[in-house]
Amino acid sequence: MAKKPGLISEFKAFITKGNILDMAVGVIMGGAFGKIVSSLVADIIMPAIGALCNTKSLSDLKYVITEATLDEAGAVVSAEVAIKYGQFIMYIVDFLIVAICMFLVIRFFMKMRTRLENLKKKEAEEEAPAAPAEPTVEEKTLATLNDIKALLEKNNK
Repeated sequence: MAKKPGLISEFKAFITKGNILDMAVGVIMGGAFGKIVSSLVADIIMPAIGALCNTKSLSDLKYVITEATLDEAGAVVSAEVAIKYGQFIMYIVDFLIVAICMFLVIRFFMKMRTRLENLKKKEAEEEAPAAPAEPTVEEKTLATLNDIKALLEKNNK
């Protein structure tokens, strides 16, 4: 009876596959890229949009349901209850920018892959010996008639 591979050897085989390593690098790069885009949205785009909306930042927009209550000393007794729709809009813009950037990156790499495959096909076609051209019907007929003529001449001698 053959010994089954152990959990550790299966995991080692799984983790050392090229696709897993490529995916890990992609996840790390995607996380770093996400931070850059989040900063772009939070620190550059949203303040600009907020200025147009006459507020400090669009993420500050909210609908207050109940105001915060304070005691005589100014300490918060109960926190404000609010719907922070500005923050929600910021996350939507953040997502859309990340999605567009990822689409453009994937599109770029797909085009590069297609170009590379086409180049490889072209090189393979140039290296492959040209197949002899198939004779036409007229050429086949002429060859057959010549064969018949040669046979007739051979029999008449």
